Amino acid sequence: MTDLESHTPPAKGNPAPDFELFTHDTEPWHLSEHLDRPAVLLFFPGAFTSVCTTELNTVNDDLDAFDNAHVVGISTDSPFVLAEFRSVNQLEFPLLSDHDASVCAQYGAKYDGNFTPMNLDRVAKRAAFVVDQDRRVQYAEVLENAGKQPDFGAVKEVLQQIRK
Repeated sequence: MTDLESHTPPAKGNPAPDFELFTHDTEPWHLSEHLDRPAVLLFFPGAFTSVCTTELNTVNDDLDAFDNAHVVGISTDSPFVLAEFRSVNQLEFPLLSDHDASVCAQYGAKYDGNFTPMNLDRVAKRAAFVVDQDRRVQYAEVLENAGKQPDFGAVKEVLQQIRK
């Protein structure tokens, strides 16, 4: 398996792969530096697409319900595209650029040359992960169908359980 081929998603209770990506502002964002509270990692296929726009706006409109977690969106778009997408949609959480899909692959959230009939590669699958302060995965959902949304109710329930 090459580094860019998808791995099996980390299971609940297992360590979350640590990573550093660049934000929409081209600033480094390192997972292990954001574990003062739980982190919600939302992988999405592409900025300015209808389902991704709906997903991220849904989260943004209900951000307080995510129990003060660090919420980040992750796609293979460039930081510059993500900056415009974030601005247009007035998103209040960071968007991270995984331009080479290496983090997507580590999380089992990468299409391997099979996205759409065009066989696009290096595209993030829609996925949601909750990582606790010990860098353990407490929730993992990877969707094969890019038209589906993660179960945000389940994500919020897990966040509430972590806080107890």
